[in-house]
Amino acid sequence: MITQINNVRIFDGDGDKTYAGSVVIDGNEISQVAAEPSSLAEPADDVIDGTGLTLMAGLVDGHCHPSFTGVNVPHELGMISPEEHMILTARNARLLLEHGFTSIFEAASAKPLLGVTTRNAIEAGFIAGPRMLACSPEITTTAGLGDERKRYIYQESFGIIADGPDEMRRVARECVRDGVDTLKINISGDEFVTHARGEITPLEEEELAAFMRVARKFGRNVAAHARSSESAIMAVNHGVDCIYHCDFANEEALDKLESVKDSCFVGPAFGLVHNSVKEGDAVGITQDVCNALDLYRKFDACCATYQEMRKRGMRVVIGGDYGFAVTPMGQNARDIQHFVTYFGYSNAEALKCATTVGAELMGMGDRLGKIKVGYLADLLLVHGDPVADVSVLQKRENLAMIMKDGVIYKDPRRPGETGLGPLVSADGTLNKTGH
Repeated sequence: MITQINNVRIFDGDGDKTYAGSVVIDGNEISQVAAEPSSLAEPADDVIDGTGLTLMAGLVDGHCHPSFTGVNVPHELGMISPEEHMILTARNARLLLEHGFTSIFEAASAKPLLGVTTRNAIEAGFIAGPRMLACSPEITTTAGLGDERKRYIYQESFGIIADGPDEMRRVARECVRDGVDTLKINISGDEFVTHARGEITPLEEEELAAFMRVARKFGRNVAAHARSSESAIMAVNHGVDCIYHCDFANEEALDKLESVKDSCFVGPAFGLVHNSVKEGDAVGITQDVCNALDLYRKFDACCATYQEMRKRGMRVVIGGDYGFAVTPMGQNARDIQHFVTYFGYSNAEALKCATTVGAELMGMGDRLGKIKVGYLADLLLVHGDPVADVSVLQKRENLAMIMKDGVIYKDPRRPGETGLGPLVSADGTLNKTGH
C-alpha cells in the first residue's frame, strides 16, 4: 500500500521551520519526501490532500503512566481491582493515541503486569494504543515514595517495597521475569510524601548498585525518580538511563547530569507541578495546601533547573505525570507549551523534545520522530502550524490524521468522525482505520 500526502507543510524534526512538500509512505515506512508532488516517482494507491495542514512526526510521551486512572491520591490506585484496572489502562492507551501520542515510554505501572499486558495487547492488535515500552511498578524502600502502608493498616499504592540489596535484586529480577522493558526506581522522596519530601533521599547507594546490576545483566532500561541533588548524583554515578524531575539539582548535580548528556535523558514531569500550583483548587489543592507542601518553591526550582538544562544542551523529554485528578489523561500535549512558557525553549525546540528526543528515549532515534526517508510512518496531520503555536496540539479535533506504523487511525477525509471509531469491527478484529 502506497499512500501519498500532497500540498502539506512539513515539520521534519531536523530543521526549525516548516516547508511546503509532499510525502510518500510505502507500507509502514516513509519512502519519499519532496518539495513538489511532481517530483515523486511512485504512483500512489491512496492520495491525501494536505492543503492547509502541517505534517509532523507522532508525539512521544517520555514520562507516561497509562495505568494512572485519575485518582486523587496514590493509594487509590491500590484500591482498584486488577481486572478493572486493566480495562481502565486500555482505555487510557486508546485516549493517548487519539491525542496524537504514537509512542509512550512508560514511567511506571501502577500494578505489576498492567504495562506489560497493555504493550503486548497493542502489539497483537487486540487494543488500540501507541507503540510502548513497558515499565515495572516503582520500586521503593520502606518510608519512600510509593510506600503507603501504616502501622495500623495495609495499603497498596503504585510502589513495590524492597529494603536492602538482596530485596532489590529479587524484586528487579521478578520484574524482568514479568517482561518489562524498563525498571523504575524511586531514589528520592516527594513533596506529597509527608515523611519523605523531595529533598530527602531514602535509597542507599548499595541498594541502587544491586538494582542496577540486575538491570544491566538483563539488558533493561532504568528510569529513576530523583528530585534531590543527592538522588540525581546517585543516578548519574550508577548509570541510570532516564532521570526524572531533578527539581532541586544544585551546581554539582547539574555538572554531573551534563557530563552524561549524550547517554542519559532527563524529564521534568512538570505537568503535575504546574497543575497543582495553577489549577489545583478544583481538586482540593488549595493555596494553603501548596504552601504546606512547599509547591511554589518546587515550581520555581523546576523552572530554573530546566532553563539551565536547556542551556547545557541536555536531552529533555516531555511527559508530566498525567493520570491524577489534577492532571487528567489527555492533557499530555500541554507539556510542549510548558517547555516554551516556563523553560525558555523555542516552539521548534519543544516540538523536537516531543518527537526526536522522545524517539531517542524509545531507542528508535534512527527510525522514529522525523519526516525522513526510511523512518517509520508515525505521522500527524495538524490543523494550523505547531511551529508557530504549539498549543494547537492540545486539542484532538486539531488532529486531522493520526497514522501509526503506516496505518491510518484517524482519516482527514472523514472530518465528522472523531477519535478512533469502534474498537472492533463486525468480524471481531481491531478496527484500525476508525471507519
